Amino acid sequence: MSPLDYGSAGLAEAAAQGETDDMHLTKLEHAAFILRDDSGARLIVDPGAYTAPITDAAGIVAVVITHEHPDHWTPEQLERILAINPGVRIFGPAGVAAAAEGFDVTVVEAGDEIDADPFALRFFGGTHAVIHPSIPIVDNLGVLINGSVYYGGDSFTVPEGVDVDVMAVPAGAPWLKISEVMDFVADVAPKRSFPTHEMVLSRIGKDMSNQRIAGVVEAAGGEHFPLEPGESLEI
Repeated sequence: MSPLDYGSAGLAEAAAQGETDDMHLTKLEHAAFILRDDSGARLIVDPGAYTAPITDAAGIVAVVITHEHPDHWTPEQLERILAINPGVRIFGPAGVAAAAEGFDVTVVEAGDEIDADPFALRFFGGTHAVIHPSIPIVDNLGVLINGSVYYGGDSFTVPEGVDVDVMAVPAGAPWLKISEVMDFVADVAPKRSFPTHEMVLSRIGKDMSNQRIAGVVEAAGGEHFPLEPGESLEI
């Protein structure tokens, strides 16, 4: 099975799991992951162009898009989700709403707290990390889900004052170097972590990034999980 075959399989697996934990997190390709709570409701984050087509969208009640770049969302991915769940709520910064014209996007800002029943969302940050001075900086928001799972999108925004249980850690991108990632992880100090935003890396590059991230997390007493698409954590 190729890497891009895992996305829908991961979603199906998440839907079929027993309901013994508060949340079940399944990593998808690149920057996407999905959370399922014990009622079976699901929330998906950043289903973009490098994520396999979301063909199993049952139970998705909310979509969070951290910013407008196409590796974090596409019209086709939203259409697939909406075809199954026409009432799904979509959240993103103003740049996402402008880019996703024709979709009903609820615009959120840093500091907003949203009840996306059964998921509680809190947003941080405001802008994308700098790629190069010649490239425009776009809106970007980090998101804290149910007070425990944090993802900064394409930024090094630290959720000040939050005791993060699980952190989605960017492992590879044109806007980062691994030393910056390590400092970011040290500042957030999560109990657990897993890699995201890594489709731009080779197998060797993924292994190297996971090793460096694990070293920082473990030094603070936490644990890093080098999840592959379709693999999961209980939260």
